[in-house]
Amino acid sequence: MTQTVSSAVAERRKTIGTLIEQLKPQIARALPRHMDADRLARIALTVIRQQPQLAGASPESLLGALMTCAQLGLEPGPLGHAWLVPFRNSKTGTTEITFIPGYRGLIELARRSGQVSTVAARVVRDTDDFDYAYGLDQYLKHKPHPDATGKTTHVYAVVKYKDGSNDFEVMTRNEVEAVRARSKASKSGPWVTDWDEMAKKTAIRRLSKRMPMSVELAQALAQDERVRTEVDLSDLDVAPVDPEAIDGEVIGDGEQGSDWPATADVPGGED
Repeated sequence: MTQTVSSAVAERRKTIGTLIEQLKPQIARALPRHMDADRLARIALTVIRQQPQLAGASPESLLGALMTCAQLGLEPGPLGHAWLVPFRNSKTGTTEITFIPGYRGLIELARRSGQVSTVAARVVRDTDDFDYAYGLDQYLKHKPHPDATGKTTHVYAVVKYKDGSNDFEVMTRNEVEAVRARSKASKSGPWVTDWDEMAKKTAIRRLSKRMPMSVELAQALAQDERVRTEVDLSDLDVAPVDPEAIDGEVIGDGEQGSDWPATADVPGGED
């Protein structure tokens, strides 16, 4: 029985590999100049080998998520720029792939506006020296404890612009938990295994509302946690419309990367 299942998975991967190979010309046209279609195809196949659930998903949704990565210029996988996440749709009884931008991916896209010098996100623990204030003389001071111990109490994102100005967004743990509560996967996936990483992404998303956005960043935020089943090169939607709630569950074992597991909060979105 095990051998039969393994053979079926291997055949499925072969089929997916053929489809990705056929899609490469479109991927090449979508990619920015600094990226290569062959490399993206190899990375996608590696991710599929590492997470067998992807091979059993809807091919249309897998190729759609891969095309979203290509159009945004983000590599899926261990770099933490983006993730291809299997989600079991209870309404249709099928497994679909959702595109999830990682917080490193959002930082990369924010820089493409041409006005951003640096973007960063940090968590604050109750053993850290931390203080901040908003207003005309706003400031943020954070000195982490050398042992990096303690419970996370806050998360913040900071941006420095090329004209020398800066901005930041601080969120308390309760505020982040309120965002988590709106997720269909609030009790599974990275909200359980990698809470700090999800908190960083949440803070960056909130700060991005005041940042000069590149087109790619707006597209990534709009596509976050969505299923795409077409692979044409039309412009991605940049309107942050809340996706329809879908009953189901995230599928995966969290082995897609060291910083960000394969599972994610799908769907539900963040603030």
